[in-house]
Amino acid sequence: MKLANEWKDYEIIDMANGEKLERWNNIILIRPDPQIIWNQKSFESLWSGAYAHYHRSSEGGGSWEYHKKIPESWVITYKNLKFNVKPMGFKHTGLFPEQAVNWDFMIDKISKANRKIKVLNLFAYTGGATIACSYAGASVCHVDASKGMNNWAKENLKTSGLENNEIRFIQDDVIKFVKREIRRGNRYDGIVMDPPSYGRGASGEVWSLEKDLTNLIELCSELLSDVPLFFVVNSYTKGLSPYLIANLLEVYIKHKGIITSGELGLPMTNSNLILPCGIYSRWESQ
Repeated sequence: MKLANEWKDYEIIDMANGEKLERWNNIILIRPDPQIIWNQKSFESLWSGAYAHYHRSSEGGGSWEYHKKIPESWVITYKNLKFNVKPMGFKHTGLFPEQAVNWDFMIDKISKANRKIKVLNLFAYTGGATIACSYAGASVCHVDASKGMNNWAKENLKTSGLENNEIRFIQDDVIKFVKREIRRGNRYDGIVMDPPSYGRGASGEVWSLEKDLTNLIELCSELLSDVPLFFVVNSYTKGLSPYLIANLLEVYIKHKGIITSGELGLPMTNSNLILPCGIYSRWESQ
């Protein structure tokens, strides 16, 4: 497991009973997490300091209960990267802190390349990987079907001082866009994707990871340059093995390189507990 253990503005303070007590800069939140199956709190007294608590509904979804007034959004920093976070529907804040592991990996690969690097970020969400790769000096094509997520990513870029960097924002269905890029002859040195279990494209196209992931990885392999740096796949789909994705990378990426896969995790402060937070598989040049 690779741990995102270099955060200053984020930490898990405690976790128990299917919930985690987190600090996002100076804002304390309680959010549910199905991986937390134990019922013993380590720091009982700290839970009363939460600013807001997300409660799941038995009918699906849920809502935030606010104990203290918090800003509509606020900034957290990871090293030299800055992100705007805010409580959203279905418990999210617009950022997955465990992805710092992949940001560091991509920044390191790009920084050491000593050439101009082009990166394609698919299912790009609020742009964590886009910001990391842009900060490292790459030109980035950011693709997401949601206009709102693309706008949020643009806000994050501006907050990080990267708004004038070479970044192309595309609101489109990922598979349709990738097929057009193949026809255009565009190529990328790095590809990163975070495909959902299910989703819809910009025009209502249905995405199913079970049915579509193999096709997407095969298509994306045609977009790799002659000297690619990396191909990173993240997933939060329950029950999906990282080694299954590693096998897809082994089958479809024809360049010589190293394939690694496993889990991502977040450590709890003042504890030996680690929260599993999804999986990754990556191909990288040697």
